[in-house]
Amino acid sequence: MSREPLSAVITTLNNAATLERCLASVAWADEIVLLDSGSSDATLTIAEKFHCRIFSEPFKGYSAQKQSAVDKAIHAWILLLDADEALADGAREYIEKALENPQVAGFRLPRREQMFWTFQHSWSWVNAHLRLFDKRHGKLNQVPVHAAPEVDGKVIVLRAQMLHYGEPDIHTKVEKINHYSTGLVADKLARRSRFVAARMLLYPPIFFLRQYIFKRYFLNGWAGYISAVTGAYYVFLKYAKLHEARRRKRDK
Repeated sequence: MSREPLSAVITTLNNAATLERCLASVAWADEIVLLDSGSSDATLTIAEKFHCRIFSEPFKGYSAQKQSAVDKAIHAWILLLDADEALADGAREYIEKALENPQVAGFRLPRREQMFWTFQHSWSWVNAHLRLFDKRHGKLNQVPVHAAPEVDGKVIVLRAQMLHYGEPDIHTKVEKINHYSTGLVADKLARRSRFVAARMLLYPPIFFLRQYIFKRYFLNGWAGYISAVTGAYYVFLKYAKLHEARRRKRDK
């Protein structure tokens, strides 16, 4: 049975270290759309090797940039990946089968995380993200930093696993959470987030316990422990920076 044609869509900026793995995992798609925002490394050379449809635009923010890339796709069904992600072995078969006669607006794909020197244990909790969707039924949301597609219609989980190679070491993890937590401040100010002090005090330990115990990060040994601790620190930073921004605004 024939399937719906598929556009793989990726945004890039100096992603040469991970891009080849990403593109190789989706080389079977009917097209690959790559929107770059000024790479100075080998990103575009790698993209040319995989015959991507390459576009270049200044970075407009995570949501707008990804939406612009999705809009450039020829086909309605989109597989949206970050440049530091790749489909796992066997994912292609699940996706092609799902697209033979899709009765939903989208599919969530489980994502296993790189935890520094190892990969997430198969028995620990794996989050699923909406990455395979019909663009006629949705678009990227406006959430800063962690923008994601939202669709009007049924969404189910598909057993097509992604691998996320985004945190190869602790230094990279800490840099990311510092960058991301700063990027969320303006949005939280606009939303007038409440109970900031309580969240700053209580949410980090709750987050740690949820990750380490209930999501079974303890199965990942020290890597899981460090990941849970730094994740809790990220939660703390989001509200600490919001508190700082409000103090500065008040003291002007």
